[in-house]
Amino acid sequence: MKKIVLFLFFSVLLGFLTACSDKEMAEEAKMEEANDSASYSVEEEKSSNEMVEEDSPVEDSANSSEAATNRMIIHKAIIRANVKELAKAQNKIEQKVKEYGGYIVESNVFQEDDQSSSGNMIIRIPEKYFETFLSDAEEEASKVLERNVTGQDVTEQYVDLTSRIKSKRVVEERLLTFMKNAQKTEDLLKISSDLANIQEEIEVLVGKVNYLENQTSFSTIELALYENRVIVPEIENNDLNTWEKTKKQFITSTNALLTMVSGLTVFFIGNLPILLLLGVVIIVVFWWIKKRKIEKK
Repeated sequence: MKKIVLFLFFSVLLGFLTACSDKEMAEEAKMEEANDSASYSVEEEKSSNEMVEEDSPVEDSANSSEAATNRMIIHKAIIRANVKELAKAQNKIEQKVKEYGGYIVESNVFQEDDQSSSGNMIIRIPEKYFETFLSDAEEEASKVLERNVTGQDVTEQYVDLTSRIKSKRVVEERLLTFMKNAQKTEDLLKISSDLANIQEEIEVLVGKVNYLENQTSFSTIELALYENRVIVPEIENNDLNTWEKTKKQFITSTNALLTMVSGLTVFFIGNLPILLLLGVVIIVVFWWIKKRKIEKK
């Protein structure tokens, strides 16, 4: 009877230990499964990038065809012209710029001489007023020397950029989801790095899109204006000061004469010994020459 009781006791104890061991193994398996799921998320991120990039052109094909109907054109014009009055022409052009809701990027005036001056203006005008403003600017010119209008179609580039932004946004959302479910530190760091790269790429693409939208919504116009004036001299009515100028000239001449007399006086008196010696020498030479001529006769 005692052996039977011991046998039953050890059987119950063995069963209890087996149950505890099975429970621990189940918990470990569950944790390994969660870690494997997080690791898979990190590996899945690269493939999701490629899948979104490959699928986006198909999804956006309808949007591309729709955007193609609204062409995005960057217009630019260069006008060189002669004007009668530079200041007046610039003032009228500035008024037109304000009227059409544009703005002046740069404005310069150069005064070459009394008869020539020029001015340069760089203007941004809303696209819908582009042709109208060109006509208004040419009306202020007396003669148009050059008119150059160009247009650059950036519709395809704009559609491509918007599609790429949409694809990057999808990848960004997936990375954010992976970050919430990540449990390992190394997985979290890897996802954070990939997320930062994706967000940086999105910022670059958004900047390019904003630039294209600005360039297509406002046209650029460069104006070079030239003014040539003929100046007619006026008759001077102010006093000629004839008497004052005569007195000044008389005094100047008198001073010059006195200066010359003073100089001669100083020269002769100051050099009198030398002049006397030279006089004696000249007289002796002259007397000797005269004597020789007499002897030859």
